[in-house]
Amino acid sequence: MKRSRRAILAAMAAFPLAAAGGVRQTPLAEPRPSPEAPRRIVVSLPEGDPARANAVLSNLVNIQAFYGQDLVEILVVAYGPGVRHLLRAESQVAERVASLQAYGIEFVACGATLDTLGLPPEAVLPEVQVVENGLPEVVERQLMGWVHLRP
Repeated sequence: MKRSRRAILAAMAAFPLAAAGGVRQTPLAEPRPSPEAPRRIVVSLPEGDPARANAVLSNLVNIQAFYGQDLVEILVVAYGPGVRHLLRAESQVAERVASLQAYGIEFVACGATLDTLGLPPEAVLPEVQVVENGLPEVVERQLMGWVHLRP
């Protein structure tokens, strides 16, 4: 009897989704994003695993598709092992980075990590900026109202 009651409750809970095509719209908070006031999102990339980097980059595509290119600013901050994804000599995701840059997504590399690796700022991929230190970049962006994601 308990199982059938649970099954009925589960079916009832799923019904509104099924009736609406299975997808619920995400409500937008006020103020709604606009070209003058886009959502600003800073994304951490601290892991060195290329599969992990690809997952993060896929999330960026999904975020930008949700809001629209003109309604969101995305900045990826790579630090620690994550900097390797932005190095000319090592990146296994260089083509994806370039593709995302073409759609306005910005990338920065941690200068402190580059120093630790004994690499100059010129070691990064084209159009990647180097900041003095990656984590303070994330902190300061948050204090300026950016939302921090670590997917």
